[in-house]
Amino acid sequence: MLMAANSTTKITTVSLALMTAAAVISLRGLPMMAKEELTMFFYIGFATFLYLIPASLVAAELGSAFSDKGGGVYTWMKAGFGSRLGFLAIWLQWIQNVVWYPTVLAFAAACIAYTIGKPELANNGTFVGIFSIVIYWLATLLAFKGTDLISKVTSYGFVAGTVVPGVVIIIIAIVYILKGEQIQFLHPTENVASIVKEVNGQLQPRWAPNIQGMGDIAFLAGILLLFAGVEVHAVHAQELKNPQRDFPKAIGLAGIIIFALFTFGSLAVATVLPYEQIDLQAGLMEAFRVIFLKNGVPWVTSIIGILAAFGVLAGVTSWIAGPSRGLLWTAKEGVLPPFWSKTNANGIQINILIVQGCIVSILSSLYFFMDNVSVAFFLLSALTIGLYLIMYLMMYATGIKLRYTMPDLPRSYKVPGGNAGMWLFAGLGFVATLFSFVVAFFPPTQLPVGSPGSYVAMVAGGTIIFVALPLIIAKKPHTHL
Repeated sequence: MLMAANSTTKITTVSLALMTAAAVISLRGLPMMAKEELTMFFYIGFATFLYLIPASLVAAELGSAFSDKGGGVYTWMKAGFGSRLGFLAIWLQWIQNVVWYPTVLAFAAACIAYTIGKPELANNGTFVGIFSIVIYWLATLLAFKGTDLISKVTSYGFVAGTVVPGVVIIIIAIVYILKGEQIQFLHPTENVASIVKEVNGQLQPRWAPNIQGMGDIAFLAGILLLFAGVEVHAVHAQELKNPQRDFPKAIGLAGIIIFALFTFGSLAVATVLPYEQIDLQAGLMEAFRVIFLKNGVPWVTSIIGILAAFGVLAGVTSWIAGPSRGLLWTAKEGVLPPFWSKTNANGIQINILIVQGCIVSILSSLYFFMDNVSVAFFLLSALTIGLYLIMYLMMYATGIKLRYTMPDLPRSYKVPGGNAGMWLFAGLGFVATLFSFVVAFFPPTQLPVGSPGSYVAMVAGGTIIFVALPLIIAKKPHTHL
C-alpha cells in the first residue's frame, strides 16, 4: 500500500476478484459461523450486503483518487480530516492486524495439535500461547531478511492451506449426507435460545437469531472480522480496463466466492459436529478428525492439519511486514519519532516489527491465564474488530466529505449514483459498522465468559488504550503530499 499503482498495468476482473477473496477468506472463522448453525445466513448476509459491498465501493473510490500517492488509508484520511486523524486510521489498521495474529496463530496451534495426534492440546492455553509466540517470532525473523522466499511461500499458502481444506470439508459433508448420516444442525440437542426453538416439546433450529439482548448476536463482531480487509486491494480498481464497469463485477464475483466458501464450509462443520462439539478455534479440525476416523483413515487428519497450518503461517508471514509499511510511511513524514523509521539493510522496518512482536507476545500470553481458550480467542477477535471498525467509520466519513471538499479530484472509479449514491452506500456502511462496533462490547451468550464486567472492561480498556496511543505520540508531519 505504500507504492503507487502503475497506471499502465491492467488486471482482469477475475484476477481482482480472486485477490480480494484471498485477502478476506480464512478458514479459522468457519467454526464461529458453524456455532450459529442456520442463523449464520443472517450474519453472512449482514456482513456481505451491509459491510463488504459498501466498504469495497468506498475504498475503491478513495484508492483510485489517490493512486499516485503512497500511504494507503493514511493518505485518504489525511486529505479528509488532517494528518492527526490520518495517522489514527493507519495506526488502527496496523494495530488491529497485530491483535489479529494471536487469534489466527491459535487456529494454527489447533491444526498442529491434531496433526501430531494430540487434539487435547488445542484447548491447552500454555501450548497455544507458547506456540503463538514462538512461531510469530520465527516469522518475524524471516521478514527481517526481506527475501523472495516469503512471497513464494505465501503465494502457495492460500491455495494449499485455505482453498484445499475448505473444498475438502465441503466434499466431506456432501458425502456424509449422501451416506444417510444425521445432519447435526437439523437435530439440535442443546437448547440454546438464540439459535434453537422448542416446538411441541421438540427442539428445532432457527433460521433467524432470537435476539433478546446484545449478547445473543455478539458473534456478529467476530464474523465481521472475517470479511475485513477488502480495502487492501480496492486501490487496484484503476488498473482495470474499465473501472466504473468492471470493479462492481469484481466485487460481486469476490462476494460470491467469499459467501460460498464461508457458508458451505460452515454448514459442513455444523453438519458433521453436534453443537456442543464445535470449538471456536479447533472446530474445523475436529470435524475432519471425526469424519476421517469414522471412515478408517485417521491419518488424513494430519495431512489436512499440516496444510491448514501452512496456510495460516504463510498468511501471517505475508502480513507481518505489510500493514506496518503504512507506519513507516508516516515515520518518514515525521508523524512518528525517528525510532520508528529505522530500517535494516533490506529496507525492512526493523524497530516497528520488534515493537509489533512484543505486543503480539503480550496478547498471546492471554492464553496462559484464561481457563477457556475459546473465550480468549473470541476476546481477541472482539478487540480486533472493534479497532478495525473505527477505521472503517473514518473511511466512510472521508468518502462523503471529499465529495464536497474535493469534488474535482480525479477518480477513475466513483461510487455509482453521484453524491446520493455515496451517501447511500457510505451511510449504510457507517450505520451497520457503528452497530457492529457497539455489539463487540457485549459478551456472547454462547460462551462461558465468566464475569461479563471483566470481559467488557478488557475489550473497552484495550480499545481505549490502542486508540489513545496514536493521538498521544503523533506529531505534525514535516512533508506534504
